[in-house]
Amino acid sequence: MKGKVWNHDKIAYGGDYNPEQWPEETWEEDMRLLKLAHIDTLTLNVFSWAALQPSEDSYCFEKLDKIMALAKRHGMKVCLATGTGAHPAWMARKYPEVLRTDFYGRKHKFGARHNSCPNSLIYRKFSARLAGKLAERYKDYDNILAWHISNEYGGECYCENCERAFRTWLKGRYGSLEALNCAWNTSFWGHTFYDWEEIVLPDQRSEHIDEERTVAQAISLDYRRFNSDSILACFQLEYDAVKEHTPDIPVTTNLMGAYKPLDYMKWGRCMDFVSWDNYPSNEDSFSQIAMNHDLMRGAGGNKPFVLMEQTPSQQNWQPFNALKRPGVMRLWSYQAVAHGSDAVLFFQMKQSIGSCEKYHGAVISHAGHEHTRVFREVAALGEELERLGGEILGSAVPAEAAILFDWENWWAADYSAGPSVDLKYLDEALRYYTALHRQNIPVDFVCEEDDFSKYKLLAAPVMYMTKPGVDGRIREFVEKGGTFVATFFSGYVDESDLVVLGGYPGRLRDILGVWVEEIDALPPHKKNRFTYQGQEYEAGLLCDIMHLEGAKALAVYEEDFYQGFPVLARNSYGEGRAYYVGTRSEEGFYRKFMENLCKEQQIKPAAQTPENVEAIRRVRGQEQYLFLLNHGEGKACLEAPEDGTDLLSGQGYKKGDAMELDAKGVAVLKVC
Repeated sequence: MKGKVWNHDKIAYGGDYNPEQWPEETWEEDMRLLKLAHIDTLTLNVFSWAALQPSEDSYCFEKLDKIMALAKRHGMKVCLATGTGAHPAWMARKYPEVLRTDFYGRKHKFGARHNSCPNSLIYRKFSARLAGKLAERYKDYDNILAWHISNEYGGECYCENCERAFRTWLKGRYGSLEALNCAWNTSFWGHTFYDWEEIVLPDQRSEHIDEERTVAQAISLDYRRFNSDSILACFQLEYDAVKEHTPDIPVTTNLMGAYKPLDYMKWGRCMDFVSWDNYPSNEDSFSQIAMNHDLMRGAGGNKPFVLMEQTPSQQNWQPFNALKRPGVMRLWSYQAVAHGSDAVLFFQMKQSIGSCEKYHGAVISHAGHEHTRVFREVAALGEELERLGGEILGSAVPAEAAILFDWENWWAADYSAGPSVDLKYLDEALRYYTALHRQNIPVDFVCEEDDFSKYKLLAAPVMYMTKPGVDGRIREFVEKGGTFVATFFSGYVDESDLVVLGGYPGRLRDILGVWVEEIDALPPHKKNRFTYQGQEYEAGLLCDIMHLEGAKALAVYEEDFYQGFPVLARNSYGEGRAYYVGTRSEEGFYRKFMENLCKEQQIKPAAQTPENVEAIRRVRGQEQYLFLLNHGEGKACLEAPEDGTDLLSGQGYKKGDAMELDAKGVAVLKVC
């Protein structure tokens, strides 16, 4: 079926299973329970490197052979991991160069995970070799859905391997020390480099005040790029190794939502499909959870993705590991599907008895039987997904609104020395996303290289960095009738964090029709005010003092010495419009403002629903599936938005018919 992420005839259901942690005589009972829960997909071999390779020159696949045969015998599909998420102890002892050095300059010993230096040639050699051996051994298994490379790549390393590799990476980026010194503005504080060997990694021992603050933003920014690229190269080596033997099996690794250290927009383009692990707190808003799904879909080019992990109930690493309340696991699972997932997978199938994840939720709890609340909820959802079959697989989430999200801009904006420690790129993106999401407006996340022309509305919150050519693509988008939204602290610097001279917002100035002369950074307790369409709203965090250069003021500040200066401006440009929001405001403003822009562009919501009922649509050809998800604590009453049949209950509706959704309830209307 066109658009499917892998060869499965239904929404895959299951997740991480670690039978190697248990006596073999328990495996058949596990299978009985998993089949009872309608589990059909197992992620295997995630942390088995030590078992598969007990020494440098020996490999042992006998136990994995038994596990693979067990899965096949019981009709299970397999997402087969390469097991390289943590190197074995013998490797750390014999080749200490594989061990990471942390931000504070401490060389680590063997232990934990994310413990391998990404620029260790030893680590790269052995990890790729193991991946290749696995692919060669299991290439003829017809139940392998995908290769799962390593696990939750992340972290940083500041060792000698990385320092040497950083210099090589810089030579490739800049070509000459002259160009590097210019890009890094090394004349500041006498930082000029005369030899590549003089360059050291930016950490606590060199350029950093602490992990979030640096005195040399350009150097630290390049380290971020380099580190993400270094870890991506490790993924690519294993990708190539398995593709050599199994070219037709798709390859992924599990991402982690808005995970700052790795540039997922770049990573997603290197994966056959994006998968990710969703572990929100019970306190997170449902818009925040939805944003992570949409961000991961965007990393994969806004194609279907896979929910690789979630917990059936509680987590183990939060300060307070609250249970998922009854119905929440089902609700959040369908929310993932609604936003584009073709799978609902868990960590974990069976609770381990030791170490840090022994109290992390599982389908099979320590009780070891099916008579638990969590098991009953898992089994009920599994039965529903079986009835859904392949109905939704491969369908897309169509959107006419997009948010421009760039990891490098995130790093640069958060590293900026001023104007406010409270300015956080991700927070501002969430404000604009929430304003659209709470009105059931579908949103794509895009990077600068994506096609803007298919959208009517493009928002770029805190586009601090404007890379070469991006302003031209935005200019073209607006000229041809698009609506562009920029905010305070936009257009200030280039890709090297050098200020674009001539006045803020730099290369965006003509598009937005404003010049920002000064920025007032307000402490949390202080606010200015402005009135928009008859309603007063607060202005906080940053207040841009701007002058109009062709734009029209839609609201002005009401207090302080810049009283009467524009705070919100609209500029006509070609056939389109560009808006500049010069301050941070409150939720009511963002909702009203974005509602108005959507009306201007005739962008319609997926459906009109009561507060706390999310509506989102997936489409495949002429088939449409409207998800209605009640995130509220009480029953929701609404009118059927369209004619259709609820695929979960079998109930048919005509447009306008009364519908009820229980607290945490879900309906999936197949629209007639």
